[in-house]
This record gives sequence, C-alpha cells and structure tokens, in this order.
Amino acid sequence: MQRRSRGINAGLILLFSQIFHVGLSNIPPVTLATLGLNVWFFLNPLKPLYSSCISVESCYQQKDWQRLLLSPLHHADDWHLYFNMVSMLFKGFNLERRLGSKWFAYIIATFSVLTGVVYMLLQFVFAELMNEPDLRRNCAVGFSGVLFALKVLHNHYFPGGFVMVLGFPVPNRFACWAELVAIHFFTPGSSFTGHLAGILVGLMYTEGPLKKAMETCAGMFSSSSGYLGQHYYFNSSGNNRNGPPPYGFRLSPEEEMRRQRLHRFDNQ
Repeated sequence: MQRRSRGINAGLILLFSQIFHVGLSNIPPVTLATLGLNVWFFLNPLKPLYSSCISVESCYQQKDWQRLLLSPLHHADDWHLYFNMVSMLFKGFNLERRLGSKWFAYIIATFSVLTGVVYMLLQFVFAELMNEPDLRRNCAVGFSGVLFALKVLHNHYFPGGFVMVLGFPVPNRFACWAELVAIHFFTPGSSFTGHLAGILVGLMYTEGPLKKAMETCAGMFSSSSGYLGQHYYFNSSGNNRNGPPPYGFRLSPEEEMRRQRLHRFDNQ
C-alpha cells in the first residue's frame, strides 16, 4: 500500500470541480454527506492507512474492530478518492432519488460494514483453500467495495442497456463481473477480494435475504410503524423519465469514468 503523496492533490481539485459543476444544491443530501465525509477523512485522517485498513489479522485476530468503520472512509491517495467519489456521485444521485434519502443512508451504513465483514471471510477462505497464510495479512482500504455493492443495486433498479468495458459492450447485468476482472488486471494495487465482497453484498440485497433483514430491523427500531412504507421511495422521482436528467445533473458518462479508472496506474 503506497503512502499519500504530498503537494498538490490534482485528484481532489478535479473532484471539487466536478461537484461544483453539478451544483451542491443539486446533489441529494445523503450522497453529498457521503462525499463530504470521505473528503474530510482524506484531509484529516483519524489514523494512518496501515492502522485503518482492514485484514483478517488486524481486524479479527487482533480484535481491532474499529477498522470496519475506518477502512471505507480512508483512501490511499487523491486519485483513489477522486474515482471513488465521482462514481459515488453518479450512483448516489440515481439511487437516492429512487430509494429515498433515509433508506439510502441505511444502505450506505450497512454496506460499509458488511463489505468489510465479507472481505475478511473471503480472505480467510482463500488463505485456507490456497494454503497462503499471508492472505490473512492483506490489508484493504477505500470505498470501492461499497461502490461495487451499489453498482449491483443500480443495475437492479435501472436495468437494460450496455456499458463499455475495455472497448467491449457488456450488458448491464454482467457489468460488475466484467469490471471486477478488468480492474484486477489493469489497475495495480486494487483489491480483487474487496470488489468481489461488494458484489456479493449487493447480490445479498437484490437476490438474497439482506433487504428483508434490513426492513425487519428498521421496523423494530423505528418509532413509526409506517416508516418503510412512507419513506422507501421518492414519490416525485418516477421510474421512467423521458426529459432531461433532474437537478441539472451533467456528469460525463459513467463508462468514460470506468475507462479512465481502468487505465490509471495509481495505487487504489
């Protein structure tokens, strides 16, 4: 894992430029708060990267459980932050309007912890199956796992169409798997297991019991018995829009961001 470079953070400047291009008032609140939180921890990290990344050894064996909370909010460098947060801006804009701010915040919090748990389980299994104890010490940091989980949700709620992965059209429903392989081979330092953990968490929500479990927990802890029915969707968003994107949203196509990410060489 590389240390953050000192001096001008070009990735951070580009991120601020993108955010202000979209407009602060046009970004849904939970998405904006997530962006702000990640930028804050990048500029003011609670701990060094080697003390905030997550691994089987550091988190489970040494019982340093706070890493589950710290690892998604810390990034290796400004480009790592930039690509993750631009992806978050795109996905959050669509998903928060589709699901509602309260439920989307619940998803972000749940996915942030759960991707770390699944990552450790996968690393433990891989270490045992491959007889590679060093895999238990592999340390991951960043929001990428959560983003892969959100990508599964995005493709679930906005189905159809194709995306370009390394110049090849891939149906949306397979895009996560294609990008998992492409990023692994073309982005040095990226965490294959961390991204895979995100995909599995997303599938647990869309195809498995996670969504139902979250609904049950929300009903148990909510003081209002109608919480889920009242806040799960934005009534004003609609499922299909034939006009221009709402909120004046003017991001570059996400596939262009994918292309940039797959061709960059900075450590993630």
